[in-house]
Amino acid sequence: MEDVTDSPFRSICKDFGADVLITEFVAAEGLIRDAWKSRMKMQFEPGERPVGIQIFGSNIDSMMKAAEAAEAAGPDFIDLNFGCPVRKIVMKGGGAALLQDIPKMTAMAEAVVKSTRLPVTAKTRLGWDEQHLEIVGIAERLQDAGIQAISIHGRTRTQLYGGKADWSLIGEVKSNPRMNIPVFGNGDIDSGPRAKEMKERYGVDGILIGRAAVGNPWIFREVKSFLENGSGLPPPSVNERIKILRLQLEKSVPYKGERATLFEMRKMYSGYFKGIPDFKPYRMRLVNAASLEEVDSILNEMHYL
Repeated sequence: MEDVTDSPFRSICKDFGADVLITEFVAAEGLIRDAWKSRMKMQFEPGERPVGIQIFGSNIDSMMKAAEAAEAAGPDFIDLNFGCPVRKIVMKGGGAALLQDIPKMTAMAEAVVKSTRLPVTAKTRLGWDEQHLEIVGIAERLQDAGIQAISIHGRTRTQLYGGKADWSLIGEVKSNPRMNIPVFGNGDIDSGPRAKEMKERYGVDGILIGRAAVGNPWIFREVKSFLENGSGLPPPSVNERIKILRLQLEKSVPYKGERATLFEMRKMYSGYFKGIPDFKPYRMRLVNAASLEEVDSILNEMHYL
């Protein structure tokens, strides 16, 4: 979720009911070098709490130092990314690469736990591939290392984001009598009914929503309605979507500047206006807009959709 779950977007998700927020993942080596972008990723507003800073890396000493830097930023917890499948991360030994070296993953988790006074959580996947679905044992080892909650994406690393998330193994972790820490499930949660079904079927302590929230922050409102009442909410009107989009733009520009905001918002437009008839020509114009003024003008036209 790099360049997506920044502070402006997280604050909007919070307004729509997200209970716990986690930053974009931050490279341990970047924190050690005091890189500006890495430091910026750790910024959050008081209203985002409870919030965790997620770090990743391949070197245990670097991860310990990164955890110390993250703690100094004042979050409520630190999250370890053992699940990112992106090639550039895996090739450097971070993220899901650690699924190929479970002893190192465990040692890293234990070292980070000892290096900070904050609670430490972890996110990972079912295993490296279909031949190595080792998540039940991995979860036990991470718990023994001091991890206080685990989030599991229901795919292997080799699946990337393709195919269907398998929640049955997440359920096995949750039902394992050895497990006494919270277990959160992740993968393919794109609606209230789906969230309710997975939570009730597999008994997880909570649900993580990632890609389905891109350009769709009101998904948290929908999910909470289904979990609490078993009923949905009508989708937001075009005017409400425009209002929320404008709020994100308004929050993002002071945070990262106009140019970066326009570039990163390109991946949001389709989500914001999914299902709206005749949106495609407006999307092309929004993606190619060269200024906030131009975006604002296009949005003014869209009030009539």
